Amino acid sequence: MAFTARGLLFAAAFVLVAAAAALTANNLLFLILAAMLSALMISNLVSRLSLAGLELDFRLPEHVSARRKFPARVAVRNSKSWMPSFSVRLAGIGDSVFSALYFPVLAGAGTLDQIVDAEFARRGMHREDGFQFSSAFPFGFFERRARVSLRREILVYPCMNPQPGFDDLLSIVRGEVAAHYRGQGHDFHRIRPYELFESARHVDWKATARTGALQVREFAREQEPLVEILLDLDVVEGDKAWFEHAIECCAFLAWHLTQREARLHFASQEFAATVPAAGDAYTVLRYLALVETKQGDPPPGPVEENSFHIVFTTAPQKYARTAWSLAHFLTPKSLTSGH
Repeated sequence: MAFTARGLLFAAAFVLVAAAAALTANNLLFLILAAMLSALMISNLVSRLSLAGLELDFRLPEHVSARRKFPARVAVRNSKSWMPSFSVRLAGIGDSVFSALYFPVLAGAGTLDQIVDAEFARRGMHREDGFQFSSAFPFGFFERRARVSLRREILVYPCMNPQPGFDDLLSIVRGEVAAHYRGQGHDFHRIRPYELFESARHVDWKATARTGALQVREFAREQEPLVEILLDLDVVEGDKAWFEHAIECCAFLAWHLTQREARLHFASQEFAATVPAAGDAYTVLRYLALVETKQGDPPPGPVEENSFHIVFTTAPQKYARTAWSLAHFLTPKSLTSGH
């Protein structure tokens, strides 16, 4: 409970009236003093009853990215069946994910839903247990507060908003992928029966003449090129800000490459996943949401020699005589200044 500016003025007036009543023994002043005291007691009782029985439900989308607004559903329920709640404000404690909400009245046994724009400032696991209801009803002398906890953990992915240099790097990778695609589909695979609505240009007329039914030539589709991303966790304390920037770039690349049906292998000293063979883009994003720096362990090698390699590291020189030597290196200097 905290006194408002109006409450402080009322308290000062109460002290003055009490002092005057004690000095003058004036019955009228004692009556005024009793009325003021009654108003304080009634305000305290009604305020407590107004906040009692309030329940909160905070529903988020399944996938949430840092520093990106998303719609969230806030539902406030008044479990009191006989008494409404008036002038209730809902706000977060500390770094709130949405702006404070105001409810003029919550009917008894009623529920109010509201869609809000929420936003998390950082990646990681968030435990949203910092919400509180507050009300200055009925007289505004003091503000009573009631804290409410949500026993729910929310995993927030790294920010995937485009940033300087990210689009340029994505264009480079897409160009390399396009170069691998050229000429695919020329290896003969088999002859099979014609299917409805297929193009006539693939019909094998010799096989058709032999069998008496339309036959088509099927060509093997070459395997899509693989993009390998290595995130070096061996980062010193002074490069932690760049490390966070590199994580966001990894998330940006992983999302956009997998959306274009490219094969992606993401690795670090403690994690490896190939998309789509062993998961999807969210597998990589969940790891990036919680990853931290780790000194000492050597990085793994690439899984394919002819794949396109990207390495995020603060020390590219240590890869000079490794299978990553021809990789596209992203260092604190290059990733900050662009490509």
